[in-house]
Amino acid sequence: MDEKYIKHRYEPIIPSKDEWPVVKLARERKEFVKKVADLAQARVLGLTGKNPDILKEELETTLYREKLRIKQNPWAVDPDDENQFWNEVKSALLAVNTDLNLDKTNRFKAYQDILYRITARYSEEIASNFKASHYKFTRRVVTYGFSRLLNAARVKGIKSIFSNQYTLQDKIQITGQTDQIRDLATKGTIVMVPTHFSNLDSILIGWIISVLGMPPFIYGAGLNLFNISIFAYFMNALGAYKVDRRKKNLMYLETLKTYSKEAIQFGCHSLFFPGGTRSRSGMIESKLKLGLLSTAIEAQRANFQQGFNDNSGKIFIVPVTINYHFVLEAPSLIRDHLSITGQERYYKENDEFSTSYKIFKFLLKFFTKGSDISVSVGRAMDVLGNYVDQDGNSLDKRGRKIDTRDYFISEGKITLDQQREEEYTHMLGKRIVEEFHKINRVFSSHLVAFVGFELIRSKNNKLDIFDLIRLPEEEILIPYEEFKSACQLVMDRILELKSQGMIDIAPHMKKDMDEVIAHGIDNVGMYHAKRPIIRDKSGSIATEDMSLLYFYHNRLHGYGLEKLF
Repeated sequence: MDEKYIKHRYEPIIPSKDEWPVVKLARERKEFVKKVADLAQARVLGLTGKNPDILKEELETTLYREKLRIKQNPWAVDPDDENQFWNEVKSALLAVNTDLNLDKTNRFKAYQDILYRITARYSEEIASNFKASHYKFTRRVVTYGFSRLLNAARVKGIKSIFSNQYTLQDKIQITGQTDQIRDLATKGTIVMVPTHFSNLDSILIGWIISVLGMPPFIYGAGLNLFNISIFAYFMNALGAYKVDRRKKNLMYLETLKTYSKEAIQFGCHSLFFPGGTRSRSGMIESKLKLGLLSTAIEAQRANFQQGFNDNSGKIFIVPVTINYHFVLEAPSLIRDHLSITGQERYYKENDEFSTSYKIFKFLLKFFTKGSDISVSVGRAMDVLGNYVDQDGNSLDKRGRKIDTRDYFISEGKITLDQQREEEYTHMLGKRIVEEFHKINRVFSSHLVAFVGFELIRSKNNKLDIFDLIRLPEEEILIPYEEFKSACQLVMDRILELKSQGMIDIAPHMKKDMDEVIAHGIDNVGMYHAKRPIIRDKSGSIATEDMSLLYFYHNRLHGYGLEKLF
């Protein structure tokens, strides 16, 4: 892992905004949206075997689910004509089903027309509304606003408002393979895949991409974020396309995948959170949503089919981990995690980010507390999970160059093989999870929360997780020396793992253990009304909220550290 931090803004790799792939796509938005609708329709027809009965069933299922969504889980961002549109679909389906004069061929054609109306609507809804002028304005606002907050926190007096003493790069540590991602972005297409813990992640990653001098990426952002006017503006300006997680029907999912695949093929650098949504447990994602990930593999195969045999047609997967000392939404996320019953249900969106005022209040608290953020850029891989070098050449485990094109060849030519590509997607997902763990950076807050929870668990080893969470907080007390000794034990093991390249640590972890513990307790969950870990008047370690302690503890899950207790 490259230990340097970015202390300056890189020069843009493409100075002219007219040459940015996302700007070119915006110019062709109307044609692109139609192309996506056409291809999505074709995909659904392919998946239904062009069987009119199966297609009819899918249309009826989609109609039922959409009417249920409108009734049970409406959002402010939903179009005003939502009910009207689906009522028209219902009427059209009814008309086809009851028309006795239609033969099988014409009935199927009528179903196809209804399908196209749906994919065209979904395609328009998903599509980004990127405007370069808004992007530049947003970038200035984010940089200026965050910097002002940061300096207000660190520089006393009225001068703080105009001070440039501290920059965002002092606050947000960008580390890892930053030069490689810049180089590769000039050769092929980047697909960035970050961990996902907070609604702030999207804006933060957008800012990081800008600092690294790369053109804006397109990325899928939860439609719920567009409920909030200030977020909607930023999301559109930063190149977001909309992902509605309420929609689970085949037609929506195929339209979404088509949009992602075609945008990557168009040459737009892309970003999506492979976990699919924010980690509700606080753990690094271990089971990824493979739908959008599969679109990178589809786009790579399609590029090879179109004759792109050099690195200009290559797609590079770049894992990124984001580390915070605390997550604003942690209380409701962990509640969701603990209450999941295993059956599909709608998540009621939490209200921590429900108003612009709450967002500003959070940011003010966030920056004035001086809590660091770390963004680690991992080593780039090809779509099969092989590392690539600075020039974009794929390497096998011994560092020898290999040709990714060979993985898509059957009987001497590039072919579409659905089963093979599903297997490749699973392989890639597994590799991304491995890389997440390798480039994850341990913060003091993670360490103290992990040790605190594991000590409590070891003293109550007959209790399951739910009983542990219900333990009365006033009965939980850990003598400081016992806690410090356990922290040292875990830290020693983390350093062993670091020497093997299996994890990384933040610079503040190199201090004396008493300082590390004090730093961790100060920072973990600093925004929450109930703190996950505190020192009482006698100096012992206690908690005010066991479920929050569990959430922050989970960041170090997956390294076998539990075996130390």
